[in-house]
Amino acid sequence: MAAPPEKPSGPTPGVPPSDAGASLAGLHAALDTWFESHARDLPWRDAGCSAWGVLVSEIMLQQTPVVRVLPVWEEWLRRWPEPADLARESAGEAVRSWGRLGYPRRALRLHAAAVAIGDSHGGMVPATYAELLGLPGVGSYTAAAVAAFAYGRRETVVDTNIRRVHARLFAGTALPSQALTATEMRLAGQLLPDDVGASVRWNASVMELGALVCTARAPKCGACPVRSSCAWLAAGEPPPTYTPKGQSWHGTDRQVRGAVLAVLRVADAPVPPELLQRAPADLGFEPAGVGIPLAALHRLNSAPEQLERALAGLLADGLAELHLGGLRLPA
Repeated sequence: MAAPPEKPSGPTPGVPPSDAGASLAGLHAALDTWFESHARDLPWRDAGCSAWGVLVSEIMLQQTPVVRVLPVWEEWLRRWPEPADLARESAGEAVRSWGRLGYPRRALRLHAAAVAIGDSHGGMVPATYAELLGLPGVGSYTAAAVAAFAYGRRETVVDTNIRRVHARLFAGTALPSQALTATEMRLAGQLLPDDVGASVRWNASVMELGALVCTARAPKCGACPVRSSCAWLAAGEPPPTYTPKGQSWHGTDRQVRGAVLAVLRVADAPVPPELLQRAPADLGFEPAGVGIPLAALHRLNSAPEQLERALAGLLADGLAELHLGGLRLPA
């Protein structure tokens, strides 16, 4: 993934053009020192964490905060400490254990990755960006992050937090562009230290700064270790040029899909579709153990066509399957 850093042909935004190299070295050192003192103690950062543990964390952390991921990650690693342990289970069991992390297709992708690791990589998470990118459900960010954080490789890691720090520190804008650009990737490559170990720490420290200090809505600029070099502060903190779109939930098809999955996770047998549409008292039967999540689904009072869309989507995405006239998690 990472090539030798490109040297800017002109001044780097946010870095004094007369002394760009020394300024970058100072930024590297300042963030490295800050990270050593302020980084969160997260289990996937532990020196003893396996590459599989890092891969699981990176998939779970996509669009999901650390506080929600921690207990689920810990349970997954207790239950499935190696990819082969998960690969021996059904895909449905991965979805069941995903709980309420959201975006449950990630569970299917992790299961598929575990199978591929066993089939093509001898049960070991591959160590190179190219091999990681070949795993099901692994994109460019995840491949770079696992190569860097699990195997200590020099890779250009760019997530939402890193993009925001770069935008403020170097471009002087409140937020990065709405989609990742080639210019952002070039800047990230230019900023990456030449030393392999330092490059890994830089990726981690910039990411942590974005998560804890240089946040999207209420940045703690007074606590920022590199505020004296921040182009956004120097420009007077101009407001963003767009309003980020939040992820809606209440009343959406996503909410209904989640409620249906909650029923399927606890069901001991395939759930008849009509049970999802009408209360058990109206039908005269109820599969064991689904009372609470089924009641929660019915409280949504979804229109029949919305429930139908949710069911069709779950089936199309492989998160549910038809069996003996009912729905269940995939085998």
